[in-house]
Amino acid sequence: MPASTADHEGPERPTEDGPTAAEAAAPDRSERPDRSTGRDGSTTGRRAPVVTNWVRLRLRAAPGAALALGVLVLLTSFLAAAFPRGVDAYESHAIRDQIGAASPDRSAYQVTSGPPGAQRPQRERAAALAPGPLGEQYREVRERLPDLVRYDPAQSAYGVRTPEALVASDAWLPRPDGLPPKLTLTAQSGLAEHSRVREGRLPRGTGPATDDGAEGAGQADRLEVEAAVTRETAKALGLRIGSRVHLDAVGTTALSARIVGVLDPRAPQKTYWSIEPLLRSPGLATEKVAGDTPKRFWVGALLLAPDAGPSLLSATGTPQTFWRLANDPSHLTGRDVTRLREQVAALENGPTLVAMREAIGPTAAISTEVDTIVGEFGDMRKAVAPVVAVAAFGVGTVAAIVLLMAGGLAAARRRAELTLLRSRGGSLVGVGRRLLAETSVVALPSAALGFTLAVVLVREARLVPALLAAAAVAALACCALPARAVAAHRRTLTSMERTDVVRAKPSRRRVVAELTALVLAVGAVAALRQRGTAGGEVDALVSAAPVLVGAIAALLLVRLYPLPLRLAARPATRRRGVLGFLALARAGRAQATGALPLLALIIALSTASFGGSVLAGVDDARERASILAVGADARVDDSKGLPKNLAAALREVSGVRQVVPAHIEYDLWLNDDGDQVALVAIDPAAYNRLARHVGMEQVPAKALRDDRGAVVPAIASPGVAKRLGTGPQKLRPLGGDITVEVAAVHEGTPATQTSEYLLIDADRLARPYPTAMLMAGSDSHGSGIDMAAVRAAVGTGASGADRGADAAARAAGLTPQQGGDTGKASARGEGSVRVKARAEEYAALADSPLQDGTERLYAAAVAAGAGYAALAVLLSLLQATPERTALLARLRTMGLTRRQGRRLLVLEALPQALLAACGGVLVGYGTIRLLAPGLDLTRLALSARAGFDELGTVRLHADALSLVVPAVGVVLLTLAVVLAQAWWSGRRKENTELRAGESR
Repeated sequence: MPASTADHEGPERPTEDGPTAAEAAAPDRSERPDRSTGRDGSTTGRRAPVVTNWVRLRLRAAPGAALALGVLVLLTSFLAAAFPRGVDAYESHAIRDQIGAASPDRSAYQVTSGPPGAQRPQRERAAALAPGPLGEQYREVRERLPDLVRYDPAQSAYGVRTPEALVASDAWLPRPDGLPPKLTLTAQSGLAEHSRVREGRLPRGTGPATDDGAEGAGQADRLEVEAAVTRETAKALGLRIGSRVHLDAVGTTALSARIVGVLDPRAPQKTYWSIEPLLRSPGLATEKVAGDTPKRFWVGALLLAPDAGPSLLSATGTPQTFWRLANDPSHLTGRDVTRLREQVAALENGPTLVAMREAIGPTAAISTEVDTIVGEFGDMRKAVAPVVAVAAFGVGTVAAIVLLMAGGLAAARRRAELTLLRSRGGSLVGVGRRLLAETSVVALPSAALGFTLAVVLVREARLVPALLAAAAVAALACCALPARAVAAHRRTLTSMERTDVVRAKPSRRRVVAELTALVLAVGAVAALRQRGTAGGEVDALVSAAPVLVGAIAALLLVRLYPLPLRLAARPATRRRGVLGFLALARAGRAQATGALPLLALIIALSTASFGGSVLAGVDDARERASILAVGADARVDDSKGLPKNLAAALREVSGVRQVVPAHIEYDLWLNDDGDQVALVAIDPAAYNRLARHVGMEQVPAKALRDDRGAVVPAIASPGVAKRLGTGPQKLRPLGGDITVEVAAVHEGTPATQTSEYLLIDADRLARPYPTAMLMAGSDSHGSGIDMAAVRAAVGTGASGADRGADAAARAAGLTPQQGGDTGKASARGEGSVRVKARAEEYAALADSPLQDGTERLYAAAVAAGAGYAALAVLLSLLQATPERTALLARLRTMGLTRRQGRRLLVLEALPQALLAACGGVLVGYGTIRLLAPGLDLTRLALSARAGFDELGTVRLHADALSLVVPAVGVVLLTLAVVLAQAWWSGRRKENTELRAGESR
């Protein structure tokens, strides 16, 4: 038997990782004071700088090991510091984007007030509406804003307006349904700066005409003001330079506005023009007349000079003063959400409102929807935070295990050196201090560099969480090697003592620790399944559930690992070859400390599969939602009917594979008191081909081919089938009267966006004029369809719903629904054609920076988990490299060929690799099945979009690729490393590896 390293008497030589044996065996002078004589002759206890010399010597002797440790600590500290900063960064970006993307009428702060009291003289009331006093009040409003409420001065304005729209009585103005237009008069500051004169000139202020001009005179008998209009208003209402519009005013018997200019707005989508869209674009509103159908009428605005505010006092008697502050969210961060909501509440109904009323008047009121917008962001953040915490716990645990494995590898490779040092008087404290100093010199600068890189690359985030994370990595890296070495050398081990998994017997402490981990895992899984993540609270125990499940599985697999090895070794003993038996015997002689690599691999694989399944579940939910929203890869709708030749034109568009015309009515009345349903008349065979390509559920087309004479067979939704019953029913759709009978019941929403429908063959309808064109594309999501060409073919450039009509309806005192699609279309001067694309709907579901940041974080977690799994494989294989190389050298002296050596190493490494891969797949699948009922991915997948109730709650489901690919990668990486070791050992001579007295 080879002698132990401590008894080796051969020539000393430097080892791969350390100084010579004589240097390593030097007495531990760090424990013995160097007695020297002071100036007064007394002796002083002064420690010699042995530790410093030790560190210098070690770094010179093993620069490669120090460099590898430094790189590992650098990457880990960078990831640890970048994670909290990344969360802060994308949350800050998200809140800014959410406020910035909101319409200006929701995000701006609007301060309004009535005119001065009627008891004051008329001249004083008029003077209070002049630009000077209003500007002074505007300055006081800005000074009283809370610190988080900031405004954009370039888009903010103040002025005077009529609180209600005035009826324009001129007969020559357009009246779509016989009702006259209604116009507001607005004198707003900054008109010259925010517009370009297209025709004429800017309006000038005109004082009110009075009987005698004396102070306190009665109301004017007549009033004419100069006004300008935007080009859109002039085109829609037929206005031109010199036109006079007569308005029904309250404060005067004759109010008219003379058009002196046509303007083009500068930046029309920004707050100045969009906080009240009627200033730039007129719209059609509807009014319900008693006993009649709703009738449409135009609403718009006339722009007065900024100093024409006093004129409105004579026009209406009670004009409204306003100060509109455009929101500037560029300073906000994710941490400001709670404080911002508190300050906005105080601004609307609190101390800040009281201060505003002291400055501008007792009737001042402040309105904004910022609190609603911020509340939506907060709900979204609460929904995704627990899901992010699960990934953070998984990757953090794997990183910590890999750092411990790195320390264990260093301790194992230096076992002989440290044993010799202990045998010559070195204490555990002294050895631990030397190793701590050695690792600190490398780990601390590397952790500091990783933290610095995270701060530089990920900006606009807090420093403290990142600093604490990097400090934790540095502390673990510094203590891993000393702790593993001290634990291994607390008692003396002989070279004859086996520590393999077959013979190792767990201690009582280990049994207690394993049972404790089992209890924690069961409790965490039960809590997550019961409470879920929809509540938004991040619970450390619940977030660590996948880690705890992986730890229990790893401990269980380590316990069961010897059983299959014993079973496989029995038939190998009866075979003629020795490689199989020798490989299985060596696999069984693996060190019991292999539980740590196995734990790292299983948690890394389960984290990667968990994160991949989250991303796959989100993608699948968006896929189904986009199909539900469009019903095809792309579609064109017009309730009034589409041209018959449009289908041929759309087939020529690039990327369009199939076009299916359909006649769809959404207002079909059944013969009961229920709600309206949708009627779909379509070619069922063509639709099924489209559905098969797009990935939608097909309809039972054979049911529509039944010959029932005059009765038309129909496919109905469950609700419609119940209402129609089993017998024939006569219906009166716009396409012609029909008698239908339910032939089949089908769940789903074929070709329509409503769940209550009736579907028939288009050939059975008398007038099946197409109202929709359903298109299938050649690429996934229909992304290959040229939507610009589609919109050009149908004659509309609209890419989505126009919000201007809703805003116009609100300005007219109506609900947005009263405007309707017809109003939107007429305001643009086009038909009511709507174009929708599945790819655009899919992209719209993921346009939130909070969603995008969370998905990027999960993708990074998957990549980090895979990377740490690869590191765990490398570290576990490197730990046995010296012993494996010496074994091959000995066997080659006995006639082992290089090919047999490769087979031996592969067969030896495969059991543990397959154990880790299969265990990772099973644990990942089991973790997903256990935790799926408690994980709600709806907010992450669909944000706050409405209209997808049929999808239900988006739950986590196992993704096959996410489970299998990382596991296969672990096996392939293991084989690659083992084959590389076999190739490298084959290039070295046996006498290089085998020396007298070596313990390997």
